[in-house]
Amino acid sequence: MLNLFILAAEAAPGAAEPNTSHNPIIPELGELVYSLIAFAVLIILFKKFGFNAVQKAMAARTERIRKDLDQAESAKGEAEGILSEYKTQLADAKAESNRIIDEARQQAEKVKADVLESTNKEVADLKAKATQDIETARTAALASLQTSVASIAIELAEKVVEKNLDRDTNTRLIDSFIAKVGS
Repeated sequence: MLNLFILAAEAAPGAAEPNTSHNPIIPELGELVYSLIAFAVLIILFKKFGFNAVQKAMAARTERIRKDLDQAESAKGEAEGILSEYKTQLADAKAESNRIIDEARQQAEKVKADVLESTNKEVADLKAKATQDIETARTAALASLQTSVASIAIELAEKVVEKNLDRDTNTRLIDSFIAKVGS
């Protein structure tokens, strides 16, 4: 307001102009006073109405940032827990797969041993049966041979003696001879 009076006085007709040159960087004294008064009024109004609101906004922002940091830390802890759980599950899965592989190997070895045992038993049974069949064939062949030899011997004896002996007596005689020769 003082500034207006100064301006009005300067603009009045017949007023003398000062001889000093005006510096544009340094303000006039009246302007400086008005500016300081306006600045003081703004500071007072800001302190009364705006400072508390700014402090509340800053406190709210600080709290929101703190909550975000806490949530981030919580999420990090949870992620580390999940990672640890996954690592544990992975280790368990590897152990389980190794156990299953070992069981499969053991079962394969058991099946192999069972098959080998079964095969060996079958081979032994086949050998025993073959031995028995051979013994049976040998016995039959010996019996057939004895019968054939007995018949041939009787025929030879008949031809040599030129007389037919009693067939039963001849057979007994030849059988006893063959038994002596066979043993």
